[in-house]
Amino acid sequence: MFLIKKITLLIILLFAFAFKQGSPSVQIALLKYKGGGDWYANPTSLPNLVKFCNENLGTDISEDVATVDVGSAEIFNYPFVHMTGHGNVVFSTEDVANLRNYLTGGGFLHISDNYGIDKFARREMKKVFPELDFVELPFTHEIYHQKYSFPNGLPKIHEHNGKPPQGFGLIYDGRLVCFYDYECDLGDGWEDQSVHKDSEATRLKALQMGANIIQYVFNK
Repeated sequence: MFLIKKITLLIILLFAFAFKQGSPSVQIALLKYKGGGDWYANPTSLPNLVKFCNENLGTDISEDVATVDVGSAEIFNYPFVHMTGHGNVVFSTEDVANLRNYLTGGGFLHISDNYGIDKFARREMKKVFPELDFVELPFTHEIYHQKYSFPNGLPKIHEHNGKPPQGFGLIYDGRLVCFYDYECDLGDGWEDQSVHKDSEATRLKALQMGANIIQYVFNK
């Protein structure tokens, strides 16, 4: 198990090096899961985020965004994996072990609540890290202060239940391995403007915060 984690960490570090060197071989991925939830929601989100990062951070991430099953060994090919949806999420025992190895080995998971995923995502991530709880990150956390500054934390993109947006994290061995935007819906803000009819100012805030997440992940 220790050897697997060391190999995984090496893979992630190599991807991070390639990212900093502007290699187009770096890909990010959308997480596919079981349970009936629409893991495929927001199809234009990640391509738009990648394009924004390439144009504004000077990165060269492939615009060919991958889809990866939570239980697949292919997950280790991607230093950043995004999860979203509105409904149920179910991780099998194999999924849990695979995702834990990925995250403890250097990978990163971003979860975006597209309204309705909260109780399911929290339940399944508790299987992955039974010893951890999601903690709200302080507004001073580095993830809010990369190229773009968000001194008040997450921007509010979409109204769900009239609650303020919150950014939660799972911190393993001193490292943020999962960032969860709740009552914010960053993924909707990354979509084509024609989908949700968001103002350009709102979309820009969402994309800037997304770029901060990407920059934070690859600079660690």
